[in-house]
Amino acid sequence: MDELRLGPLLRYTDGSSATVWVETSRPCAAEVRCADGAGGTARTFQIEGHHYALVPVTGLTPGSTTPYEVLLDGTRVWPLPGTPFPPSVIRTSTGTETPGELRVAFGSCRWAAPPADGRDKVGPDALDTLAARIAAAPEGERPDVLLLLGDQVYADETSDETRQWLAARRDLSDPPGGEVADYEEYTRLYDESWLDPEVRWLLSTVPSCMIFDDHDVIDDWNTSAAWLADMRDTDWWQERLLSGLTSYWVYQHLGNLSPGELASDPVYAAVRSTPDATDVLRAFATKADTDPASVRWSYRRDFGRVRVLMVDSRAARVLTEDSRSMLHPAEARWLREQALAEPGSCDHLLIGTSLPWLLPHLVHDAETWNAALCRGERGARWARYGERLRRGADLEHWAAFPESFAELADLIAEAGSGPEAPATVCVLSGDVHHAYVAEPKWPATAGHGGPGARVLQLTCSPVHNSVPLSIRLGFRFGWSAVARALGRRLARHGRCPRPPVSWRRTGGPWFGNQLMTLTLRGRSARLRLERARAGRDGRPLLEKVAESELTR
Repeated sequence: MDELRLGPLLRYTDGSSATVWVETSRPCAAEVRCADGAGGTARTFQIEGHHYALVPVTGLTPGSTTPYEVLLDGTRVWPLPGTPFPPSVIRTSTGTETPGELRVAFGSCRWAAPPADGRDKVGPDALDTLAARIAAAPEGERPDVLLLLGDQVYADETSDETRQWLAARRDLSDPPGGEVADYEEYTRLYDESWLDPEVRWLLSTVPSCMIFDDHDVIDDWNTSAAWLADMRDTDWWQERLLSGLTSYWVYQHLGNLSPGELASDPVYAAVRSTPDATDVLRAFATKADTDPASVRWSYRRDFGRVRVLMVDSRAARVLTEDSRSMLHPAEARWLREQALAEPGSCDHLLIGTSLPWLLPHLVHDAETWNAALCRGERGARWARYGERLRRGADLEHWAAFPESFAELADLIAEAGSGPEAPATVCVLSGDVHHAYVAEPKWPATAGHGGPGARVLQLTCSPVHNSVPLSIRLGFRFGWSAVARALGRRLARHGRCPRPPVSWRRTGGPWFGNQLMTLTLRGRSARLRLERARAGRDGRPLLEKVAESELTR
């Protein structure tokens, strides 16, 4: 009998169509059947002995909320028998330009290790808690889309249960030890993360957009050319990388694409037309590694008059020391084209990048200083020290690519200027295991005089992970006046020019397992931060920590 191994995940939705992702136990026809008669079917495709389908759902009514079920070769497999959760539904947009309310929830860094003996050592999971709240009041408020901004799985920080499973497959005294080594081991990570009952139901009923960060492959992935050369000298890295990219394509990237993009995607066509597409996808991943310009992991989603640009700030890097860039030229051109396309067509521009653009001032200056050392500004000895420090202290955000930082500042200013500019331009990020709001200011001498749109850096992390005391103290200090003065001294030592914008923290720092939600209606925007904590009855709940209007 066909079994539903993983999913369903509701991924893309618009006014009349959707896509639903599933993993099955064997080859079959996957069907999504909606209560109003809409639906769709797709044959599974095979990768590394696993079977998947992305089912296109058509015929949906604009502005509707429709329960659905999943069938495999005609047998219903979802909802699960005896489920305590409400029916999974597909909610469609109105399909018009009429301003409606859109709720965008976002966060990153979800370490999905199961609690030992029922006690979760890193605290309540924010996604679990969100799912429980929605399930308790299915007609109440819920996100219209969930943006997961990286570290959906941790290939290099596995749970005790996963390490035991790995030890039954191979000798953990050989590299990469207790980290994942191949595609099959990546599937274990996704099982551990997405079979969590609350998260499984949540992802079946709230559309999601995803982008990777470093831990989806390895900590500090693509931090420098020297780092990459060292990794390529190992005998395990190539398999790890190819498995990471192929599994990401299957489990995360495929669902990011619209039905139109899927229809014109040659890799997806080749995968679907081949009985076993493992070699097809590994060849694609190999080319993506050797020629990053050959693939685009970044993508655009439009929700009425809200434009979301999800940006790959990991695989698209240029690492040559004298021309380092967060985005290779083709990727940078794509971002610019999408941000400036169709003037007047969006009220809010959201740029999703796993790594924050604006950091605490000391961290920013330290990264800019370190980049100067590594490119030889203070000589060979300082360059060697800089490389060791870069790896040890994770100095590899936008500030570590100063030209890219400045280019993004210029692009945001241009996109946010003029009579047809959006009301807000928000950079959504995670990674740094705390949350904050920062607002930039352009100097009066800037040629554009600064954007008319309100520009904000919105950072929210983690969804479920540890926040050691050292991180709390370090980031609190990083925003202080003393830290800013120390950072300026570092910048002077590295002969670093001043950044093209100044900025100030206007919210936070906040610590814990948390989610941010943007509520957008017309040209108004409201931000809410909620933290997961145990309630008086022991059950986790989402506690509102901060809420503010973002538009004047």
